[in-house]
Amino acid sequence: MSTARTSATSRDGRIDAGSERYVRPMIALHWLIAIAIIAMLCIGFYMVGLPRGLPFKSDLINFHKSLGITVFLLVLIRILVRLAFGRPPLPPMRTWQRATASITQALLYVGMVAMPLTGYLGSSFNKYGTKFWGMALPQWGWDDELLRQIFFGIHGYLAWIMATLVILHFLGAMKNHLIDRDRLLRRMWP
Repeated sequence: MSTARTSATSRDGRIDAGSERYVRPMIALHWLIAIAIIAMLCIGFYMVGLPRGLPFKSDLINFHKSLGITVFLLVLIRILVRLAFGRPPLPPMRTWQRATASITQALLYVGMVAMPLTGYLGSSFNKYGTKFWGMALPQWGWDDELLRQIFFGIHGYLAWIMATLVILHFLGAMKNHLIDRDRLLRRMWP
């Protein structure tokens, strides 16, 4: 049921990795989630540096929480789409490149699930709770400074790890596109 096609060899003998594409729902989810994650990271890094009591800081925090939960739901859908349709195989590449790509992608998935969960749990252990686009969500915790700091601390470290993984993912895609010229980027290009 997948729309992926078999790989072909170009005129110069290189593997044309662009001939095997992800299914359209996976491509749409990839780019939507990528844009949202970059926005989330930028907003998150910006808002932690803001002093308390600024009128728009709480609006920014609530926007960050809502966008984070939205990303979490989109990631769950993306996982289901990937399970249903699979992914095209990677083109021939060096073992270290294949391992790096696989590990980076696996860690990105772990991060895309862990980031919103730790943020939500951190918010559950304060008196404000979490609003999802204005709608109050169940609060699974109580007002507890220690637990809040633990979950928000993990959330903060994960943000730096996710930023690093996003940069590695981008650099890997650019290396394949600009240096290897294997058209791998076309698999996920809209």
